[in-house]
Amino acid sequence: SIIHPINKNWYVVNTRSRAEKKVYTELTDLGITCFLPIQKRLRQWKDRKKWVNLPLIAGYCFVYINNNDYNRVLQSDNVVSFISFDGKAAVVPSAQIEQLQQMLKQSVFAVTVLNENFEPGRKVEIVEGPLIGLQGELIDCRGKNRFILRVEHINSVFSVDLPSKSVTLLPENHLTCSAC
Repeated sequence: SIIHPINKNWYVVNTRSRAEKKVYTELTDLGITCFLPIQKRLRQWKDRKKWVNLPLIAGYCFVYINNNDYNRVLQSDNVVSFISFDGKAAVVPSAQIEQLQQMLKQSVFAVTVLNENFEPGRKVEIVEGPLIGLQGELIDCRGKNRFILRVEHINSVFSVDLPSKSVTLLPENHLTCSAC
């Protein structure tokens, strides 16, 4: 089985382009617990500016299901597939979902999700501010206040603006970024 038969876990589904909110609504209407991280962003057109709510991670929605709900999720017209590794749907630890929820509630830092594919780096943890406890791989340091982190299990890369004192290496790692 691609999904745990009894226990519910968080999984990531890939959605059709710009259909994240539709997937969230469709699955929630079916009684499936979903999480769609949304961030308010200022968009500018030729004639005006407007604040809009956009998905933080384009093309993805999180679902909390067991094996019984697997096919129901895939039957949604706007769900493309589950994110999987070695033929099994990738389980996202509840702690990472909670960290994302916490980050969105209190975010005062600019957060941007990047789509580039980076090589694995050093494990770091954010130790202060609204993103406290968020762990990931350090991909790059850009100046003293910009860190590029890959968050495991979510298959996404975040660009986070925060002071360098807010980031610490986890054991068994050495920081070699001269900009930090």
